[in-house]
Amino acid sequence: MFTTYALQSIHKNYIYKGFTSNIEDRFKRHNEGREKTTAPYSPFKIIYTKQFSNRKEARDHEKWLKSSSGREFLKSLR
Repeated sequence: MFTTYALQSIHKNYIYKGFTSNIEDRFKRHNEGREKTTAPYSPFKIIYTKQFSNRKEARDHEKWLKSSSGREFLKSLR
């Protein structure tokens, strides 16, 4: 099982999109500053998750979230 997710920085105007097979561990790593890409923007809150049965579907959905229509969708969740 894979999860595509979006995190919103609590203090800055930043949304991170990704996918993982372990959302709890991944979220913890982001908030602890252990991920180089997101460390300057922590702490985060989860604003979106969607589960998929395989890695390819999760990756394809992550790509959509990073597209202009996907970004607009995530902005509407704020």
